[in-house]
Amino acid sequence: MLNEAAVYTRLNELFHELFADEEIVLKPETTAADIDGWDSFNNLNIMVAVETRFGIKMSSTEVEKLKNIGDLVEIIMARSK
Repeated sequence: MLNEAAVYTRLNELFHELFADEEIVLKPETTAADIDGWDSFNNLNIMVAVETRFGIKMSSTEVEKLKNIGDLVEIIMARSK
């Protein structure tokens, strides 16, 4: 079972890889507007990578309802139990 800190660590690593930017530090309130290059195409890449790395599946409805990284972390933690 993952704790919140472990989820953020893994998400930060994922974002560093996808955006080739080691300076990204994700917080619960982080949104696409906060990260250069986070567009609809990259959003799809992020969701696929999250599902693969965490071994979870999210519905399109869940993905559409995500407002920030905190929402994503909640889903990951709920599914990883």
